[in-house]
Amino acid sequence: MPRIGNILSLVAGATVAMSASMSHVPAGQARDSALQFSFDMPDGSQLPLEQFAGKTVLVVNTATKCGFSKQLAGLQELHERYSESGLVVLAVPSNDFGNQEPLKDGEIAGFCEAKYGAKYLMTAKTSVKGKLAHPFYAWAADTLGSAARPYWNFHKYLIGPDGSIVAWFSTPTKPTSSKIVRAIEAQLGS
Repeated sequence: MPRIGNILSLVAGATVAMSASMSHVPAGQARDSALQFSFDMPDGSQLPLEQFAGKTVLVVNTATKCGFSKQLAGLQELHERYSESGLVVLAVPSNDFGNQEPLKDGEIAGFCEAKYGAKYLMTAKTSVKGKLAHPFYAWAADTLGSAARPYWNFHKYLIGPDGSIVAWFSTPTKPTSSKIVRAIEAQLGS
């Protein structure tokens, strides 16, 4: 009997996860592009990625108390250098790794601006791994394979103007590294 209970729990969990993932995908549309997803914003509004069609988007899961948090300043540097050319830097605060994002949604952006000068877009706190992962992150892992999913804070996905994932970068790769800069410039046509 415990076995049936475990199976029912798995099915219920999968149903909840599936419902959550579908809530961010417009009705009747396939999840074949990052542009099909939206993120919750700290003020409760939605940020549909489709508004960035034709632009290059760098999506980074962040955490203010992480040892890699100095990358927040590097993200600002990219924002300043390339935003007028069509780059959108999108920080996705997450508390999934080591509970390193203790701040509330209303506090994160202010802290990042005061400490790192961050003026790029920042979503509400979002889960990026496991069964509760935001649909964008589940889609990215399905699209690229498990090696490309976030294993820690500051994992980066580069989305091309057509909504496809054109590159991903692991946590230690600094936002201003030549590897990331070259990939961004290739998408921007620089």
